Amino acid sequence: MGELNGAKQLLAEAIGAEIAAVPEAARVGAFERWDSLAHMRLILALEEKIGRKLDPDEAVKIESLKDIAALLDRRS
Repeated sequence: MGELNGAKQLLAEAIGAEIAAVPEAARVGAFERWDSLAHMRLILALEEKIGRKLDPDEAVKIESLKDIAALLDRRS
């Protein structure tokens, strides 16, 4: 997946960690540092990256690092 590194970078920034601290299997609820506040920071960073607001349905469906990467891939 071409955008996996970009997704890891966005999530790392949202949780305030180095990119190496983000496992490829990161998921909401399974990755302790990805809490509700980090999720909101992630959504804001994604919106800035893709240049538009996410609709609520899109935001709720972002549950894993792969979901972030898929959204970035669709933007490309």
